[in-house]
Amino acid sequence: MPQDKVHRLADRDTPAVQAPFGGARIAVVVPCLNEAAAIAAVVRDFKAALPSADVYVFDNASTDDTGAVAAAAGAMVRREPRPGKGHVVRRMFADIDADVFIMVDGDDTYDAAVAPQMVQMLLTERLDMVIGLRDDLSEETSRAGHEFGNILITGFLNRFFGARFGDTLSGYRVMSRRFVKTFPCLSDGFEIETEMAVHIVTLSLPFGEVRTSYKARPEGSASKLRTFRDGSRILRTMLNLLRQEKPAFFFGCIGAAMALLAVVLAWPLAVTYLHTGLVPRLPTAVLCTGLMIMALLTFCCGVILDSTARGRLETRRLAYLNWRASE
Repeated sequence: MPQDKVHRLADRDTPAVQAPFGGARIAVVVPCLNEAAAIAAVVRDFKAALPSADVYVFDNASTDDTGAVAAAAGAMVRREPRPGKGHVVRRMFADIDADVFIMVDGDDTYDAAVAPQMVQMLLTERLDMVIGLRDDLSEETSRAGHEFGNILITGFLNRFFGARFGDTLSGYRVMSRRFVKTFPCLSDGFEIETEMAVHIVTLSLPFGEVRTSYKARPEGSASKLRTFRDGSRILRTMLNLLRQEKPAFFFGCIGAAMALLAVVLAWPLAVTYLHTGLVPRLPTAVLCTGLMIMALLTFCCGVILDSTARGRLETRRLAYLNWRASE
């Protein structure tokens, strides 16, 4: 299904439809690490915006009072001792059962008031994910390196996976039950959002985006994202996902590069041979032959792996269809 048929962008100023969500069970899941200064406000705001929702705070081995503060604010607290957002998300998706999942960071930077609109959009348009599109990024709310990294990663996904995302790394997402229960969740850290985006695109799942404000962190809360370390991990994850999901393209590019290098190195040898009948640089000729053979083998590997990737894609699609859509 073409992405332009499954993508939906709602403006923040569009009035949300007031509805009881058809009795859908809603779970707000909050992964957090050392957010004692912000987590109480997050819990209170989402309880006010969605009174019928259950709020779960997953404490990722915090060294402060995050768990106690969240429990005092009315949240159900679970703990995941393994560090890394990916581990927390994997635990959340496995342990919690609901019709609609709202995942939001515990740093009190996202607007809880827009959550009903996002849930309504998910249910009304039968989407599998609605992403909070941050439209107020500034130096006060996001470091320049983070904003540049978001643009780079979003552009990479849109270019090589044919997606139309506006904010790949947003930590504010509303998801359907069948998306949550069929998402493999293999990442360990902040690259989890990238894995989600690729999962949506490769399975051609319907998704949307809703514009939302993005606030500065409260005093005492610090970002756990490290620009270069986590940025490099996200880029490495994207390359691995490209290799796994589009092996013909990935290995085809490598094979084409080797073949081009072989032709460039062999051209002077060919010209000399045509004029003199001699091959004066035998090592270069051997190198060119080896490069061309490797290029052909790499291309063949890409074709074979592409068939395997298609089989895995069909299996994931069938697993997805086994789950009932959120209603």
